[in-house]
Amino acid sequence: MDERTLLTERFERDRAHLRAVAYRMLGSLAEADDALQEAWLRANAAGITGVENLGGWLTTIVSRVCLNMLRSRDRRREDSLDDRLRESDVDQPGPDPEEEALMADSVGVALLVVLDTLAPAERLAFVLHDMFAVPFDDIAPMLERTPAAVRQLASRARRRVRGGTVSGAADLSLQRRVVEAFLAATRGGDFEALVALLHPDAVLHADRLVVPTPEPIVVAGGRTVAEGAMAAMARAAFTGLALIDGTVGLAMAPLGRLRLVLTFTVTDGLISGIEVVAEPERLKAMELDVLWPDAP
Repeated sequence: MDERTLLTERFERDRAHLRAVAYRMLGSLAEADDALQEAWLRANAAGITGVENLGGWLTTIVSRVCLNMLRSRDRRREDSLDDRLRESDVDQPGPDPEEEALMADSVGVALLVVLDTLAPAERLAFVLHDMFAVPFDDIAPMLERTPAAVRQLASRARRRVRGGTVSGAADLSLQRRVVEAFLAATRGGDFEALVALLHPDAVLHADRLVVPTPEPIVVAGGRTVAEGAMAAMARAAFTGLALIDGTVGLAMAPLGRLRLVLTFTVTDGLISGIEVVAEPERLKAMELDVLWPDAP
């Protein structure tokens, strides 16, 4: 078998793994597929002469491409809000939105949001080591650092990913059940289930960038709030549970970029209040963490 055929067959065999690495690095299937295309071109140009661990070599190439993309993205953080929203537009051509939503669910929307806050080197170290068990010795050359330095990067990232704090006054278990049920009913279009979760006098507050509108929005009444949730079913596909300022809420993050959060007030097992936040400064001020499956 010639080198080109061997490389092609191995790349296709490892495509799912390489795509999984790229997705966790970038948070977007479209960008992950772009990274795989670039990695294939680089691998094909380099050839595999002298390569002993072909799978590891391909993972390294994909990781380096993703690192470059993250660094480029980091340099564009000062772009206007409108530009960032257009980048995150789920209607842009690319992978099927349903596939994108399923992938986000499988990884965890909140985890993708937290990963997006890490520096590129931290994200690479954490993703490769903690998610794919790549040794620090193999990661070090990608970052041009020592294995000990890479270990520190992964450790810092790990503390950020697992650093959620829980409000002692909150019944986190009850909150979680109620918010999970709210998300499931919204995704499933189950209006009556939503109404059953909402207090008859529930009130929803949304800042002016949620719709957007010139002024903040206030919606009162359980059925009226449920009707508004039904109108946001498309958004729910890219929404997941998160720990927000120590209580259970929802984060919407198409393509891994945080767009808005919903915080809930639960009274006697029913949702009595919802606040929807999209203003960038308010989002930055919130502490958002991963809500792990073993949370109380």
